[in-house]
Amino acid sequence: MSSRDLSKYNPSIYHPGKNAIVRGLWYFTNAFIFNNAWWPYYGLKRALLRCFGAKIGRGVVIKPSVNIKYPWHLSIGDYSWIGENVWIDNLDDITIGANCCISQGALLLCGNHDYTKETFDLKTASIQIKDGAWIGAKAIVCPGVTIEEDAVLTVNSVASKNIPAHSVWQGNPVVEKRKI
Repeated sequence: MSSRDLSKYNPSIYHPGKNAIVRGLWYFTNAFIFNNAWWPYYGLKRALLRCFGAKIGRGVVIKPSVNIKYPWHLSIGDYSWIGENVWIDNLDDITIGANCCISQGALLLCGNHDYTKETFDLKTASIQIKDGAWIGAKAIVCPGVTIEEDAVLTVNSVASKNIPAHSVWQGNPVVEKRKI
């Protein structure tokens, strides 16, 4: 017998920050414009994100097939790049600095469930990716993590702890490979 009883889960504990109409409009905008391989136009994507409350800097590149949960919890600095198939699962705030690269297939994950509780409560925490950081392809940044300036999280690595500035981190769990 499982120690979790998912029938006791209470989704009303989490409040995404906008009403159901705005969330519904975003759902379709995300599906048809952002999470779509056939829509490459960066300017329209930046404008739509701003309309839904995101703070988007100049020259931000958002490639096709990007999935963004809630734009009102998103801030991206000038000239940052978001690669194909990136999933920004921002149940909490995500701040991406200027000149950052979030490579294809990366996952920025702000939420998790408390597996120690029978009710499987949702826990969220913000993510900060500071200026000049690079998140490698298929890398994962976990809830509550800060990636400091000019840090690199390599391909397929999992950052479940803060990553210091000017360093390269690799693996699962991540270990420092070198200073840069």
